[in-house]
Amino acid sequence: MHVTVTPQPPLIAVLNGPNLNMLGTREPEKYGATTLDELEALCAEVAEELGLAIDFRQTNGEGELITWVQECRGRAAGIVINPAGYTTTSIGLLDALLAVGLPVIEVHITNIHRREEFRHRSLVSKAATGVIAGLGVGGYALALRAMADLVAEEDAA
Repeated sequence: MHVTVTPQPPLIAVLNGPNLNMLGTREPEKYGATTLDELEALCAEVAEELGLAIDFRQTNGEGELITWVQECRGRAAGIVINPAGYTTTSIGLLDALLAVGLPVIEVHITNIHRREEFRHRSLVSKAATGVIAGLGVGGYALALRAMADLVAEEDAA
């Protein structure tokens, strides 16, 4: 009997922080009209095109976001994260991202450097392989494309 084993696509965690559940209704002039469900569908479509699997999640809780990051160790090939309000405040999130030892791409829908001064400093960036900001929800598609390249480079090494 011949058994064919189909390799599983690399899993990318797409993690979203506080208030992103309000996409489409919260300050649409800054964040656009795309809802979180529509963003998840966009990410799933791009991931499928790239041969990736995604685990798309959103939470308003810092501890839950940190736990999800920790769960990626040994499970995911990389993390795409929009830490939202935790970008500038969460040392715990930074520590978790550093601890898992995975490629991380930080995404922001708006350009944080064109906004209020306090938003200019990202703690999370210290753990990020790359940062995409200011390109709207399309930044997630770019992040997944970049992550596909990073995962392929790691597999080739």
